[in-house]
Amino acid sequence: MYSIQVNQNKNHKTDLRLNGQIIEGLLNGKSIQGNLIKINDYQFHLLYENKSYNIELIKVHEEDKTMVLKINAHKYTLSLKDKYDELLKNLGLDNIAAKKVNDVKAPMPGMVLNILVTEGDTVKKGDALLVLEAMKMENILKSPSDGVIKKIAVSKGVAVEKNQLLIQF
Repeated sequence: MYSIQVNQNKNHKTDLRLNGQIIEGLLNGKSIQGNLIKINDYQFHLLYENKSYNIELIKVHEEDKTMVLKINAHKYTLSLKDKYDELLKNLGLDNIAAKKVNDVKAPMPGMVLNILVTEGDTVKKGDALLVLEAMKMENILKSPSDGVIKKIAVSKGVAVEKNQLLIQF
């Protein structure tokens, strides 16, 4: 059984499964069956109760189990939780993965080619922080979370070892 939250307000319980092109199962205790046709990796066509639905997958965020779908020109944000997510929530362990990362360390030995931020800068998750050259390849290290740069522990042109502190939030 899964719990699906739509647009951060409506919750639905489901055990829908796909068998070939037939989608069937329970949705909020009601038995449903429809025909789902895959057009490509991001587009689908659903026939349900003699109605046609064009579905386009806009975004998927695997780490927080959310997705954005466009169904007949209307966007919906879905958040999926399974029985394990519910168990973690009941045990009070659901926020462990959301802990803020305070340090960016070197993933491998290398040379700092460029530092793209300065102390005091506000960064978003995924923003480029610095360029590290390792094994003749340039690697752009990105921010693991949103935050403010507290300290830059290295300078341009310095050799670093694996797990050496580079930037602190």
